Amino acid sequence: MPAWPGGPCPLCGEYMPKNLIHCQRCRALLNEDLDKSSVEIPAFIPLQEIDSMAQIQPAGYHVLCPHCQRELRINRKYVSQQVQCKLCHGKFLFDLENPEVRSPAFYATCPHCQKELRVAHKYLGMKVACKHCGGKLHLVAESN
Repeated sequence: MPAWPGGPCPLCGEYMPKNLIHCQRCRALLNEDLDKSSVEIPAFIPLQEIDSMAQIQPAGYHVLCPHCQRELRINRKYVSQQVQCKLCHGKFLFDLENPEVRSPAFYATCPHCQKELRVAHKYLGMKVACKHCGGKLHLVAESN
């Protein structure tokens, strides 16, 4: 059986390029040698969705000042350094291993929507979704 040579559709008259089976406008069979039972329509098989899983690390920490117990937001670049509370001006060593320093959470930026997230430490190592955009995130500890 010859392939469709191209030309006007026999039903609607719209020009159709060669090697088509159905008219793109009215869906009529273009080749007279074909009938509806001879054209096999393949089964639809949906492709597995590919989600982007982004790894994020803490950009900084929410820390309770050991002097006034108010929460401070400290960038991770100050880990193991002497810092000063901007509220009570008390100085302390910002070290997460220091028992005086309590950090209830850390913060990071979602790479999908660029919004800041506040995350409890218990979620480190877990795969979670961003509360703003639903983007898939894998929370990893800092690599030294």
